[in-house]
Amino acid sequence: MTRDRRGALLALSVAALLALAAGRDAADRWIDATELPPLHPATAVEMRAADGSLLRAYMVDDGRWRLAMPGPADPLYLAMLVDYEDRRFATHAGVDPRAVGRALWQIVTKGRVVSGGSTLTMQVARLLEGGSTGRWSGKLRQTRVALALERQLSKAQILDLYLTLAPMGGNIEGLRAATLAYFGKEPTRLTPAEAALLVALPQSPELRRPDRAPLAAEAARNRVLDRMAQDGVITSDTARAAKTDAIPTRRRPFPALAPHLTDRALAERPDLARQNLTIEVPLQASLESLAATALRGQRSELSLAILVADHRDGRILASVGSRGFSEAGEGFVDMTQALRSPGSTLKPLIYALAFDQGLAHPETLIDDRPTDFNGYQPGNFDGIFRGPVRVTDALQMSLNLPAVLLTEALGPAKVMAALRRSGVTPALPGGHAGLAIALGGLGMTLQDLVQLYAGLANGGRAQPLHWRPEAVPRGSHITAPAAAWQVGHILSGLAPPPGAPLNRLAYKTGTSYGHRDAWAIGFDGAHVIGVWVGRPDGTPVPGAFGGDTAAPVLFEAFQRLKPILAPQSSPPPETLLADASTLPQPLRHFTRRSQGLAPDRDAPEMAFPPDGAELDMTVEGLPVRVRQGQPPFTWLVNGTPLLSGTRRSDALLPGLGKGFSDITVIDSKGRSARVVVRLD
Repeated sequence: MTRDRRGALLALSVAALLALAAGRDAADRWIDATELPPLHPATAVEMRAADGSLLRAYMVDDGRWRLAMPGPADPLYLAMLVDYEDRRFATHAGVDPRAVGRALWQIVTKGRVVSGGSTLTMQVARLLEGGSTGRWSGKLRQTRVALALERQLSKAQILDLYLTLAPMGGNIEGLRAATLAYFGKEPTRLTPAEAALLVALPQSPELRRPDRAPLAAEAARNRVLDRMAQDGVITSDTARAAKTDAIPTRRRPFPALAPHLTDRALAERPDLARQNLTIEVPLQASLESLAATALRGQRSELSLAILVADHRDGRILASVGSRGFSEAGEGFVDMTQALRSPGSTLKPLIYALAFDQGLAHPETLIDDRPTDFNGYQPGNFDGIFRGPVRVTDALQMSLNLPAVLLTEALGPAKVMAALRRSGVTPALPGGHAGLAIALGGLGMTLQDLVQLYAGLANGGRAQPLHWRPEAVPRGSHITAPAAAWQVGHILSGLAPPPGAPLNRLAYKTGTSYGHRDAWAIGFDGAHVIGVWVGRPDGTPVPGAFGGDTAAPVLFEAFQRLKPILAPQSSPPPETLLADASTLPQPLRHFTRRSQGLAPDRDAPEMAFPPDGAELDMTVEGLPVRVRQGQPPFTWLVNGTPLLSGTRRSDALLPGLGKGFSDITVIDSKGRSARVVVRLD
């Protein structure tokens, strides 16, 4: 070869290299100048339960279910996906020349498309832009975006985008949304059959939707399984067994537990994509089921709310805002937050304050008789006055007059101050607290009442409730520990509703004026639960009583929370444990401080039997006689009226059983006399 020819070849080689370099630089500039679509697609806002599981998810703005991957996907699924879609994903720069060459050769030799040349990165480019794959211009754009993506993102980030955006049929996008919709589980552990179906779906998401085209979905899944066995990703035996698995033929609903509370959380922090709450999924689901069935057979306008908290730290464990999250019965209204009259549920606080202030003791006698409080003349729910009763009995029977007497002695302002120390802010009609607050003359929410009882259960110290996991410090003292313990001890002596377990749950029921609200709040040594039943619009519900309507739900809720109650605390050392005979004289009988009432000389006295007598039972009944008093008389045994409207001073009380009996006679003026006898 002559020197001139060698020089020409050298010049051509240099020119070719320069041209290649210039082409490479031009390609680099072309790729670097690519305007990429947003690389952070919107995903569902998620509410997480206490254990980190999904409590509720919200669709993205375009009405699609698209959920972010919280962690690594199932390894077998990833191996299948890469083997089926893009074997050289780990090594190519966005475009696989070998795959493109193979696809072009198949088009030339077969006259049709046999396999595509798109890499996973190119598919991500298409999904990010929502473009088509049918036109060469679209392919060129995907190629350019794919090359640019590989320069800006890691392989793991590109794969994560695919797992988030891959179409899975209908409005389901991404691996996680698909596993929840079709299998009801997270994508961390999948069977070979499940993994193969999810690999096949994005290629023809509408034609292979298992809920609409199960046969097509099964055929596509089986082709993936055959390919995986051929490529050694799984064994032939595994593929054969996987083909026998059934295809899911329906979409499962996405988790939507605690809808009222999660809506509140979203409204409070709309900017937070992952929100952790203190709700416990099994308990929440169980109580939502209870709320949906507890009122079965009753009018559809009725609603029901349940709130469960750990009173030791204030965590709300379950929150059910209505009978069902629907228009029926105004189910969209969160009745844990609605202001309602608490009825008699404030009485335990009033008694605890009275114990704390030294005004009364559980064994103190207090008068239950008609009383005029400057024009306010409350009566009992049943219209009966029982005369002198123990404070314990007055609270357990939820008598109105004793509660009002104690409120008068304390002062309504002191009761309101205690409520505020418990961490609640009740609504006062007219802004002024009167004696009627003792009987429910103010507005409180179910959460307010549960928080109040949490403080009583917690030794008299307020424990603010919270539904986010951050710790909340304990509040100030509502009452002294001894007073709180005494109230809890009294409430634990209440008989449970029929059919409920005899577990000594400390609880109180209440019914607001006009039967608009039925309440039941109870606690053991660890938890407090509140139940409300009524109509959200405040319409009266004749026949709705806290004891009959709400209390059975309360006991069932505790059964679903745990089979055995946590024991109540022991009495604090300073607690005065005494019977009536050993009480200090001022505590033996509560006297209305405002008037200093003197005994009525004409008041009835029990002539027979004498107090403390031991008598033999007779078939005819127990003879009794009263002297003085104004007829007609009402005779009660253990708080239950046996005879009423009798004008004679003597009577025969039938049906008494063996053991101790509390016998009370009340005259027409509400004055009473009482003895306790033992029948053998």
